[in-house]
Amino acid sequence: MASFAFQGASALTLDGKGRITVPARHRDVLQATAGGQLTLTKHPQGCLMVFPRPAWEGFRDRVAALPMAVSGWKRVFLGNAMDVEIDASSRVLVSPELRASAGLTRDVMLLGMGSYLELWDAAAYAAHEAQVMQSPMPQALEDFSF
Repeated sequence: MASFAFQGASALTLDGKGRITVPARHRDVLQATAGGQLTLTKHPQGCLMVFPRPAWEGFRDRVAALPMAVSGWKRVFLGNAMDVEIDASSRVLVSPELRASAGLTRDVMLLGMGSYLELWDAAAYAAHEAQVMQSPMPQALEDFSF
């Protein structure tokens, strides 16, 4: 995973069973680096995080090592994690519990975020992005050169 970073957005559709088809540009890397094994869990901003298994294992270990003062967040990340595999038709099943938590119904967006992907309800992501674009530039980006 160190030599590849996920990036870009893909508009996808959940099928009637709650599956998404993994875009080819991500699928090939996920097969090569993780054998098609993924872990999905909740994100604090209301979407889902989709990790290739090796990246998940590093994240999981870092979260598990956090102090008891953040045990609620440990439950959010670790207690809701679901291991899945890309099937022969290049689909991934998103559990009903995770779909409900992220408000996923039909139209979704899959966003590359470096070492993992985010899965958003398409309308929720559009609203989130509009809110971000209307907010002031964070100080951390003020000196960033474009």
